[in-house]
This record gives sequence, C-alpha cells and structure tokens, in this order.
Amino acid sequence: MLKFEVLKTDNRARLGRLTLPNGVVDTPAFMPVATQATVKTMAPWELIETGTQMIVCNTYHLYLRPSHKRIQRLGGLSKFMGWHRPVLTDSGGYQVYSLAALSRIGDDGIEFQSHIDGGQHFFTPELVVEIQEALGSDIAMCLDECPPFPVSRKQAEAAVKRTTLWAERCQRAARRETNLFGIIQGATYIDLRRQSAEQLLTLNFPGYAIGGLCLGEPSELTYEITAEMCALLPEEKPRYLMGAGYPEDMLNAVRSGVDLFDCVLPTRNGRTGTAFVSSGRVLIRNAEYADDDSPLDPNCSCPVCRGFTRAYLRHLFIAGEALGPRLLTYHNICFFQSFLRSIRQALQQGNLEEWSKNFLAGYQRESGPALEVKTVRQE
Repeated sequence: MLKFEVLKTDNRARLGRLTLPNGVVDTPAFMPVATQATVKTMAPWELIETGTQMIVCNTYHLYLRPSHKRIQRLGGLSKFMGWHRPVLTDSGGYQVYSLAALSRIGDDGIEFQSHIDGGQHFFTPELVVEIQEALGSDIAMCLDECPPFPVSRKQAEAAVKRTTLWAERCQRAARRETNLFGIIQGATYIDLRRQSAEQLLTLNFPGYAIGGLCLGEPSELTYEITAEMCALLPEEKPRYLMGAGYPEDMLNAVRSGVDLFDCVLPTRNGRTGTAFVSSGRVLIRNAEYADDDSPLDPNCSCPVCRGFTRAYLRHLFIAGEALGPRLLTYHNICFFQSFLRSIRQALQQGNLEEWSKNFLAGYQRESGPALEVKTVRQE
C-alpha cells in the first residue's frame, strides 16, 4: 500500500517518490494542514492549482466533530471533503500537548475534555488507530506523547517510554494494510532521541516521523536533532519532520534527509496578513503598502501576484473583507509549493547547495540581515 523510492541524492538530501493508495507524492513535499477536513479558506480545486499533492487532517478534531464513524458512513475523508489525493492524519497527540489544561495522560491513554462542549473522552492507542482507519488515511500516525519546550529530563524520559509503549499497541491494533508511522520523541535530549529512534526501529514501521520539535527551541538545536535522527533512520523509508514550516527550517531539514513537512504557517499567517515572498515576509497591513502598486511578490507567477497590488491587498485587510485572507492564503500555499518544487529541481540537477546559498542570500525576515546557510552536524 506504500512504496517509497529514493530517485537521487545530493549529500544527505533525497529526491524521492512516495506512492500511496490515493496517489503519488514527489518528495521533498509540503503538506498544508486541513485540521477539520478543510484547509481554511481554500477549496480542494484551489489546492490542486497551487501544486499541493497531499494534506494533513486531524484525528482529534474529526473524532469530536463530525465523528470518524459519520465520515466512514459517508465514504471516508476523500469523498467527504472532495479531496481525491493522499491524506495523512495525525494522531491527536499534539492537540493533547496544546490543550494540556484539559487533559490527563497515563500509560493506558489520554483522558481529555472536549474544547467544544466540555464532554469527557478517552483516547487509547487502539482507538486512535481505529479512528484513522475509519477516516481512510493514506498515512496514519501512532499515538505519541509530545512534551513541551522546555521540559525536564524526567518528563522527557517518561514521554519516550510512553510513546514506545503506545507505538507497540498501535502496531498490534492496525490492519495489515494500514500505513502506520512511528513518531520519535525525546525533547531536546540527544541521547533520549537516539533511544526513542532505536526502540521504534525494532518495530519496522513503513515510515518515521520526528516529533516534538519546532516548539520554540533554538533553530540550531532543531537542525542538530533532525540531522542526528535522519542519520539513524533507514534510507529506504520516508522521513517526516512534524510542524516545520519556515522556509529556512525546511531547507536545512531537506539537507539532512527529510522528505515530508507540514505546518499551519502559510494558512494561519495568510489569514492574519503575513505573506511569504521570495525576499522574506510582508506584513500587508503596514501603512507603507497603502500606495504600493507593485505585486505582492514580483518573482511569483500565482494569480494573486499577477492580478493584485500590495495596496489592494492591504485595503482588503483594513476593510475587513474576507477576500484578503483568502488571497494571501492562496499565495502562501503557492509560495511553499513553488519553494519545495524548486528544491526538487535543484536535487534533480545536483546543485542543492548552490541553490540554497542563492535562495538564502536574498531571503530575510521582516527585519535583520539575510540568513546564512546553517550547517547540520554530519556523522
């Protein structure tokens, strides 16, 4: 049900092809987040226009509303949301982390209070697998414990132990055809990360995710841990860095050997008025754009950049028009997909390092100097 091919390498970076029940994904790839069976403000055909190959839906939210059983009765996620391409569903573990005040974690599972109506629910590893199988996921994730940053070593050790225990239970519960990925935890403790990876490798999952990063830790630490984990993971299996969304972070992760990414950044930032462009980021509400008749990104060929000026886009946000968030979300997803497509082209041509330097030389945040290529530790 899952086939992954490494077509070409450039140092540790990989150009690949991931074949799944609902389609083929060229990697490295970025997956927009469709938390509640929708990428906010975007229709499925618009996602296809942006070059999106695969999306991420959320087990926790879809379990609560409209329920996995209802979605199954209606033909599964693909039919339910009109998206006939691959879907990855996360386990709900991150939502437990983000809603920690409403939850209790034990070895048996997770007891939590619904943020919708206050009802009490209990997630076991077995139930999480059942939910994702009912949704019809192309890739399902094991239930894991994602500790916050910073976290004590004792808490991180407990999370690694529980994540491995739950992974074993998830694997026993899953049907043979379920493409179930294990999730490496260990917070920012390298030795605990290695321990987590080694334990999960004995379970021989078809793919592996690196979880518990991009939670506020220094980017250099993110890069180091990502490189360490990729060096341990099998060459023939896909690698997924969960929650990584800044272009510079994805680029460094690709250079370490990561294949899949997801993040809410392009959509959440688009809805609040931040655009990702080839020179960095644009805060479109700023007064400096009130009379700016230039395109949002002169190097982008998406319909938003071809059809509208920065002045008009600013006007939409200042006036509270719904079209503003829609247009910036569309552009941001186009930018992310174009960014990953360019990385794949650079890998195909064997010049990723040169492309990386050229990209980062002209890319900067809202303020501060241009970013440098950050090196990752090689073994």
